[in-house]
Amino acid sequence: MSTTPKSLYRDEGVVLRTQKLGEADRIVTVLTRRHGKVRAVAKGVRRTKSKFGARLEPFSHVDLQLYTGRTLDIVSQAESIRSYGQPIVADYPAYTAGTAVLETADRLTAEEKEPSLRLFLLVIGALRALSERTHPAPLVLDAFLLRAMSVAGWEPALGGCARCGEEGPHRHFSVPAGGMVCPPCRPTGSAMPNPATIELLDALLTGDWDAAEASQNANRREGSGLVAALLQWHLERGLRSLPLVDRSDPTAPRREAGLLSEA
Repeated sequence: MSTTPKSLYRDEGVVLRTQKLGEADRIVTVLTRRHGKVRAVAKGVRRTKSKFGARLEPFSHVDLQLYTGRTLDIVSQAESIRSYGQPIVADYPAYTAGTAVLETADRLTAEEKEPSLRLFLLVIGALRALSERTHPAPLVLDAFLLRAMSVAGWEPALGGCARCGEEGPHRHFSVPAGGMVCPPCRPTGSAMPNPATIELLDALLTGDWDAAEASQNANRREGSGLVAALLQWHLERGLRSLPLVDRSDPTAPRREAGLLSEA
């Protein structure tokens, strides 16, 4: 009697990126619920008659069946749970923010097959908010980045001093120190952000959307700069997608964006 091979497994995940392989195949990078980041070959998906090629695009939440391979796993089945791509791609700010979400998730999961349920749920939540226009796209992105850094162990200190823990409020912010710093701990070159900007970052980190959406554009721009600087400090190099994020006036006319291009 035949039995299911031990190398066969099933999981749900979000497609982070794709790469062409040969004439008809594609390598898909997926952040899964139970197995962490998985890189797998989807055979024949670039052919027009492929059964599940369209389901394996970035921003797609999919149910996958895979075989374990020597270097790359093999996708044997793919069923769509929800595709966030169409509504996100149709809105330029959402698209640029969503692209940064996917790249960040990819970079924060350097080790493959290391489960990170919290990060997976953060990605799903961010894509859902971007697709449904629940909150302004730049705020969704910054909330995701702050919470993703928290999952990675890099949560910024927004109240007490990042170095000695002395209770705030403090006036200076140091990226290398990891957040707000008291006068004795303040390194040279520390920034002095507007207190309202720090209140905004705290609101985004804790999910206080009423306070976040009541913030001023100047504080949102300053906060985004601090969040990006923190993330890139910890990752030790920049993200390609962050400089492209559309942080313009949300009332301005919006452009459409094309799908993520394959490498």
